[in-house]
Amino acid sequence: MSLVQMEADLNRLHDEALAALAGVKGPEELESIRVHYLGRKGAFTSLMRSLGQVDAGERPRLGQLANRIKADLEESFSRCRQELAVAAGPANQPGADFSLPGRAVPFGRPHPVTRVMREVCAIFEGLGFAVAEGPDVELDYYNFEALNIPAHHPARDMHDTFYISDTLLLRTHTSPMQIRAMEQQQPPLRIIAPGKVYRCDSDITHTPMFHQVEGFLVDRRVSFADLKGVLSVFARKMFDEEIKLRFRPSFFPFTEPSAEVDIRCVICGGAGCRVCKQTGWLEILGAGLIDPEVFKKVGYDPDEFSGFAFGLGIERIAMLKYGIDDIRLFYENDQRFLSQF
Repeated sequence: MSLVQMEADLNRLHDEALAALAGVKGPEELESIRVHYLGRKGAFTSLMRSLGQVDAGERPRLGQLANRIKADLEESFSRCRQELAVAAGPANQPGADFSLPGRAVPFGRPHPVTRVMREVCAIFEGLGFAVAEGPDVELDYYNFEALNIPAHHPARDMHDTFYISDTLLLRTHTSPMQIRAMEQQQPPLRIIAPGKVYRCDSDITHTPMFHQVEGFLVDRRVSFADLKGVLSVFARKMFDEEIKLRFRPSFFPFTEPSAEVDIRCVICGGAGCRVCKQTGWLEILGAGLIDPEVFKKVGYDPDEFSGFAFGLGIERIAMLKYGIDDIRLFYENDQRFLSQF
């Protein structure tokens, strides 16, 4: 069989099948036509058995034509079947009970990290703090140097930084907003800076990207007692009115004195358990009075102004609030886990 004859037969079969579809009256007739043309022993299959009689060099071209025709016919049969079902009306569709109520569409819910972030921000906004946001890609100057962490300072090792260049990086905390805000405004200031931060760390309690809220207050005669009062109100609103706090001496380059803040273990109530490592306490944030060297970087007179700053991890707060022991659950997008919130 020649190539020309084979092409003519394929095109003729295509036209015949479409003409038959144009006059079809019902599903049974449609199925009969489909079997006649596209069934295992149908006209199309029989014609394709003649492909071996065509010159080998012409077979690829002929095969492409045959595939296009078959695909077009299958689509035409499917479209005709849908049109017949619509024309028949709902009552004639087998297996459909249109008296049943519809399936409820599931509603999305805020992610647990988003929920806690909003709750944290709402608490501090209720205390008079304004919200400020800044860039995720930050300059080394704002992320480290202006916060009293110069080059080669050992505190940089604690941050495990993602560097883009010598002067550009993914911010390791939202504390750079402290410098950016103080550069643009004069005291008094009360600001929180929520956002994503990035560090080269990944295990059951750390992820390379997580969320943090930095907060700071600057005015005249600000004391550590003011810091304790603000953080005590936050902890009681976030967890429980009867929650116990303790402040432990610590070190941060941009605060002096510095402290880490613990709450009585929300799992065991202070009795000692695996989560709190039998201590009865859980760390929730770091804080302290802003170092005078930071004020000098932004042109504030440290003899005239004082202030405090604090930083907390949202995932850490969410884990304690909801009793979650693996931070990676927040980022696996498992609907069984997320639907609980």
